Amino acid sequence: MSLDEQKNAVRERVWSALIEARVSTPDARGYIPDFIGAERAAELLSATAPWHQAETIKANPDTAQLAVRARALAENKLLYMAVPKIATLQPFYLIDPARSQLSPAEAATSGAAAANSPLVSTEDMRPIDLVVCGSVAVNRQGIRLGKGAGYSDIEVALLIEDGLVGDNTLIVTTVHSLQVVDEPLPEAGHDFRVDLIVTEKDIIVCPPARRPSGLIWPSMPAEKVAAIPVLGMRAKRRFN
Repeated sequence: MSLDEQKNAVRERVWSALIEARVSTPDARGYIPDFIGAERAAELLSATAPWHQAETIKANPDTAQLAVRARALAENKLLYMAVPKIATLQPFYLIDPARSQLSPAEAATSGAAAANSPLVSTEDMRPIDLVVCGSVAVNRQGIRLGKGAGYSDIEVALLIEDGLVGDNTLIVTTVHSLQVVDEPLPEAGHDFRVDLIVTEKDIIVCPPARRPSGLIWPSMPAEKVAAIPVLGMRAKRRFN
């Protein structure tokens, strides 16, 4: 079984468990699953010292992390949210609560970000204090599986490569407790690990782990580079 097949088998098992337990919906399959308890996980995360110390947060755009993004804005933290599928040359939205006319809960949605927030490139961003990512499955060693498209890995790699995410930047995922698996998980060289897992029940501190030093070009198919504008631009700079 290939690495991708191993990952997909775990994803399918976790999606099924969430749906069967009725803590997520059948629509979760194929995506970062929203889950009952997401707001509680956001509440637990907001009580941690790293959260209180963070002034600048980068987050994924999925509904499962909406409550985390809303809390960040309610606490006047600067929020960078990834553009879905990294589909623009400037791959992040800048959501500044000091300039927003919307409520935090509304400003934190993908639709409001697309309609109201400026796009920025990494050259225009501040260093990131805390990264929030979604996961389909994660284990206590911090190995996570996303939905399989690889966007989070690319986003984090871009930020690492440009010096915006460093060794002291905490990487967090919020998930339902059913998404935390007590088994080894398949891992590729471009995968990053998380430092903290927050569920609706508890907080799990993961052991320190290596991080990719940036984009790993051999791991990215040509069609992915062509589909993501910022990768296409960097590939031209690198290889031409």
